[in-house]
Amino acid sequence: MKTAGAEPVPPSILLVEDNPAHAELVLRSFEVCRTDIKIVHLTDGEAALDYLFRRGHYADPQQSPRPRIVLLDLRLPRVDGLQVLAEIKSYPDIKQIPVIILTTSSAETDISGAYERHANSYLVKPAEFEELIQLIEALGKYWLDWNSSLTR
Repeated sequence: MKTAGAEPVPPSILLVEDNPAHAELVLRSFEVCRTDIKIVHLTDGEAALDYLFRRGHYADPQQSPRPRIVLLDLRLPRVDGLQVLAEIKSYPDIKQIPVIILTTSSAETDISGAYERHANSYLVKPAEFEELIQLIEALGKYWLDWNSSLTR
């Protein structure tokens, strides 16, 4: 995104992941393949909704810019990932933000539940770090480079 006379603003990603090890792997994967992004990492569904709806600590839009994409785990404290997804997709001001489920679950009920709530994509985290880097690289290319969206 570029504004007149200003430096390009790096795209931001909202990562909602409560497992510190998983979050660290995703963050490291982005460091390996993308240096042009800003990642906001939150650890529970309630904080994610507060951020996206600009409530409480995140009320200032300068402190909570709209992300280009949301990477959302399913098993979250406070508010479950599917509930977060449903709230995002039911609110007109933010429903156009692509939400990519990034989880360890390959259960059919989770996959169908995510798509019923209008997830834009469902990705299962690979066990190997090298595979995760490849997945993150492809995700970044598709959602940040190739895909046209209203959140640019």
